[in-house]
Amino acid sequence: MTQAEIKLCSLLLQEHFGEIVEKIGTYLVRTGAQPLRIIAGETGLLLDQVKKALCVLIQHNLVTYQLQKRGFVEYEAWCQRVLRILRYPRYIYTAKTLYGDTGELVVEELLLNGKLTMSAVVRKVADRLTETMEDGKTMDYADVSGTFVRLADTHFVQRCPLVPEAPLSPEAPPPPAPTLVSNEKEMFVVPRLNLVGRGKRRRSCDEEEDGEHKAKKQKQEGESSEPPPDDGIYWQVNIDRFHQHFRDQGIVSAVANRMDQTSSEIVRTMLRMSEVTTSSGAPYTQPLSSNEIFRSLPAGYNIAKQVLDQYLTLLADDPLEFVGKSGDSGGGMYTVSILCGETTRPGVFRRVKQFLRAEFGSRCARIFRLLLRKKHLEQKQVEDFAMIPAKEAKDMLYRMLSENFVSLQEIPKTPDHAPSRTFYLYTVNVPSSARMLLHRCYKSVANLIERRQYETKENKRLLEKSQRVEAILASMQATGAEVAQLQEIEEMITAPERQQLETLKRNVNKIDASENQVDETIFVLESFIESTVKKP
Repeated sequence: MTQAEIKLCSLLLQEHFGEIVEKIGTYLVRTGAQPLRIIAGETGLLLDQVKKALCVLIQHNLVTYQLQKRGFVEYEAWCQRVLRILRYPRYIYTAKTLYGDTGELVVEELLLNGKLTMSAVVRKVADRLTETMEDGKTMDYADVSGTFVRLADTHFVQRCPLVPEAPLSPEAPPPPAPTLVSNEKEMFVVPRLNLVGRGKRRRSCDEEEDGEHKAKKQKQEGESSEPPPDDGIYWQVNIDRFHQHFRDQGIVSAVANRMDQTSSEIVRTMLRMSEVTTSSGAPYTQPLSSNEIFRSLPAGYNIAKQVLDQYLTLLADDPLEFVGKSGDSGGGMYTVSILCGETTRPGVFRRVKQFLRAEFGSRCARIFRLLLRKKHLEQKQVEDFAMIPAKEAKDMLYRMLSENFVSLQEIPKTPDHAPSRTFYLYTVNVPSSARMLLHRCYKSVANLIERRQYETKENKRLLEKSQRVEAILASMQATGAEVAQLQEIEEMITAPERQQLETLKRNVNKIDASENQVDETIFVLESFIESTVKKP
């Protein structure tokens, strides 16, 4: 755990959950598993505050707990899960792309709340969609339920582990902490619910009849005190499935760059056929026959069976091993290599070269590219091949060596390792370069978050004024105010203030876009490092 990762975890927790939760989460990230009393003592917070903060972190799957043999419970922060908060916008956008606005809001509600029952998600999403519709139109619960079922069928949402039902004897005391058990067979099974209803709009004039509404609400709560039909069945976002989708997109893009669009479409079809049957950590997809692939190609994609077999043979014979052949039955059995480092290696090379060009100049990127192609070179060979003066080449090699982007390998001619009788070869250690760039990415995201917080803090008074004016305008428009009155309210914000707001909005949008771009680089680097570690 590096200091950059700890700092980024702290900033993400503070931004999304507040100071108290951030203090507890950062302490657990730094120290590892700790019991409740030690957490309260070391952080200086009240025991009740610590309990509530841990509840929030557990609810959002950021902290796990484990019952120790001596009878106490230890809480441990899941650092990698905290860092995934940075990727929430990408998860939501992917759900919107695949399943429309309804899928977007389903995933957003689950990410905002951590865990929710299906009935609660459907009700919340239907209400939010109804708010955006024209007057007189509402969102049916059945439409939202259908989208939720599709998300579960494609494994983008999954059930949370449950406490197993066991007969409680009056003599045996309850355990200090419940043991959660997940049923693999029912992980993506949606309960049969008969959700009838439509989304509701928020009332704008509740204050006038506040007492009457409260009485009605209490009466309704008394009548509907029975639990919902899916009570106890909670759902959460399956982050691994989203990562699998991102990784599949990267593989398709790599195949398109390596070969052509038809090859990438064939690989996309193979990945789509096995997206549910292949686990997230599997090195290969399930074997698919040539006949099955041919039948599953997109409609209107005119390609003959013979041409498909030729493409599959080319993909299987390619040195990068995007596709492997595992048998001859059914016209040939083929798999897609998922954890093959070659699929992410071009993306890693491209990002490292971009970083070196920006940090050290184009000549450093040229030397790096040369070492990638030639594998091992002496300093004199680097000077000659790169056509760079000796002094500059030496300086650039040492700078990259100090930053761990290149490594130096000694090959002695004699056992005494005398410098005069030793070859010094420069080479690129790609996993080491990827880890170094990943560390820089974590630092960059932390700096971006701090910059956004600074911009917001500096313009806090102006933002509050803008929000007040917008609230007044909204209430006056709802009551049917005249145009002149609305214009008078709008003029409460002067032209320089409006320009300042536009500049702030533009800067914050740039920072948000930069965060998303850096996170894409983080995902590519993490995927590559994971593939090199798991590669036998």
